[in-house]
Amino acid sequence: MGKTAFMFPGQGAQYVGMGKDFYEQIPVCREMFELASKASGLDVPALCFEENEQINITEYTQIAMLAAEVAMLKAIEEKGLKPDVTGGLSLGEYGALAASGVMGPEDVFKVVRKRGIYMQEAVPQGGAMVAVLGLDTAVIEKICEETEGCVSIANYNCPGQIVITGEEGAVQAAVEKLTATGAKRCVTLKVSGPFHSSLLVGAGEKLGTELENVEIHDIQIPYIANVTADYVTDKNDVKPLLVKQVSSSVKWQQTVERMIADGVDTFVEIGPGKTLSGFMRKINKEMKVINVEKVEDLEKLNSYCS
Repeated sequence: MGKTAFMFPGQGAQYVGMGKDFYEQIPVCREMFELASKASGLDVPALCFEENEQINITEYTQIAMLAAEVAMLKAIEEKGLKPDVTGGLSLGEYGALAASGVMGPEDVFKVVRKRGIYMQEAVPQGGAMVAVLGLDTAVIEKICEETEGCVSIANYNCPGQIVITGEEGAVQAAVEKLTATGAKRCVTLKVSGPFHSSLLVGAGEKLGTELENVEIHDIQIPYIANVTADYVTDKNDVKPLLVKQVSSSVKWQQTVERMIADGVDTFVEIGPGKTLSGFMRKINKEMKVINVEKVEDLEKLNSYCS
């Protein structure tokens, strides 16, 4: 019998109404939204369920997304299903931390509220992120290295989709070279800053100070970190990796490939949207993928529950 992985999406998949049915129908989910409000000092249900502009602003997006993901996770856990391994893309790594037992829900909400604020504050004028489609990864890496200024890879999402990040001028210079080299498309992302670049080192350092006050528990369920695309086996490595993650490349494709190599054949995407499921089809279309973003989606999991 194969293994099951829980995976959690990152910023960009948010939408007004995410998690509302869980909040209304399942008591433990309502508790998670209320806990997120208490931990962040925000009205998280209003942020998630009512029309507002804040939901797409980094410092608010992150706590909103995570509240929805952890609420959905708790609904799944109530059905008796636990993963063999877990991981998440960027912000989603905090959903994986909750699933692995490394951080309690209240701590994970407090940290992510601060993470969103620090990342928003650190955004310099003129940063950019661009998704590069249809070009070999090694070519993209080489062009980034050869381009003057700050430009690097933010996300290794899946074959044929790499996101670059950095100073706007350097990113655009790289885009011109990438297009000339044969990229099918280069799509500028609607984000508020050059996330996962060296320009965010300061935000990571501030996050490190915040993490000093957080208790890290023993790892109950194996999880794979974005920075290394490898298992975290020592709980003392958790905080340094989270600090580094803010300004380092997210190795999502490599994370999924590691899970598959270790026998995972079923992936449960927990949270709004189907971004990670889309990546999975390009990484390995033979894998079974289940999305949980609505209460009715829980029925898909019945055959996997004890």
